[in-house]
Amino acid sequence: MAKRDYYEVLGVAKTASGDEIKKAYRKLAMKHHPDRNPDDKTAEDKFKEANEAYEVLSDEDKRAAYDRHGHAGVDPSMGAGGFGAGGASFSDIFGDVFGDIFGGAGGRGGQRSNRGSDLRYTLELDLEEAVRGTTVQIRVPKLSTCEVCEGSGAKKGTFPETCRTCAGVGQVRMQQGFFSVAQTCPTCRGRGKTIKDPCNACHGQGRVEKAKTLEVKIPAGVDSGDRIRLAGEGEAGPNGGPSGDLYVQVAVRPHKIFERDGADLYCEVPISFTDAALGGELEVPTLDGRVKLKIPEGTQTGKLFRLRGKGVAPVRGGGQGDLLCRIAIETPVNLSKRQKELLREFQQDMDGEDGKHSPRKSSWFESVMNLFGEKE
Repeated sequence: MAKRDYYEVLGVAKTASGDEIKKAYRKLAMKHHPDRNPDDKTAEDKFKEANEAYEVLSDEDKRAAYDRHGHAGVDPSMGAGGFGAGGASFSDIFGDVFGDIFGGAGGRGGQRSNRGSDLRYTLELDLEEAVRGTTVQIRVPKLSTCEVCEGSGAKKGTFPETCRTCAGVGQVRMQQGFFSVAQTCPTCRGRGKTIKDPCNACHGQGRVEKAKTLEVKIPAGVDSGDRIRLAGEGEAGPNGGPSGDLYVQVAVRPHKIFERDGADLYCEVPISFTDAALGGELEVPTLDGRVKLKIPEGTQTGKLFRLRGKGVAPVRGGGQGDLLCRIAIETPVNLSKRQKELLREFQQDMDGEDGKHSPRKSSWFESVMNLFGEKE
């Protein structure tokens, strides 16, 4: 199935800024996160699709390659590893084919030492860990340099030999009329070397699959979509080439109480209708403990109270955010007979004074009557 345009996936324009891309990704990640949508394959696929789009569009180099070449510019399966995967670039690919005509050097100069592939690791954090920072250990499976042969692929005490077919170039050239077309050497498969006695540990590959435990320091204030680069912790390069990098991508789990939006936190505070009507003082939670919140008389549901400086200090700076408490008035349930009688007495006492005590209700009914041309 053809991949969707990454800008379309995130719902942003091609001219979108980095902050706009991050904000769009955050909303999609929160909406389709597997923890919020258990056993929902569609949501899981959308979450992965948004992650893939954000990984490309949040990186200036990858975004530039994507804008120029589309998915081919960032897909490791295209050509020799795609953009940023440690393989050949587009100039390398065309240089291999037209090098003799245009003077390209692709494939010349002996055996290549390609850089290893970059890896991505999605790290899920609790909100408290993301806000305060933490140090975690992760275990990453990857291709590592074989310790027995030190990456050569040859049995200990022996060494790879220069390929006799391509003389160590890794390619053979075929003349087709005016064109000289380069192809991967069939004998050494592009390595430029042949191994007579392969290493028993890696079977001549020079790399082995191995899991490595890494300690990652998470700075305070990170959010979903932020990435931490661990240089040289990606896969080892073939032919003894340098290792790629590991990108640890943060995904913050949904919280039971708080919802984060940039530097601000939101929480819903349920109160009784008597507290809303008479006012009072109650304790509300913050990430640093409980604080007192004063509720004035006649507070309506949906009212927002802002607690300054009780939000998040973003990892890139910008000052501490706020905590916004959204009031939700709770209707009492499981009333006793006496409680119902008291409410009916209260209702009778209120009859005829709705306009005074319930201005929104009175205004709404008046609007409905005006809509249908009715008069009292």
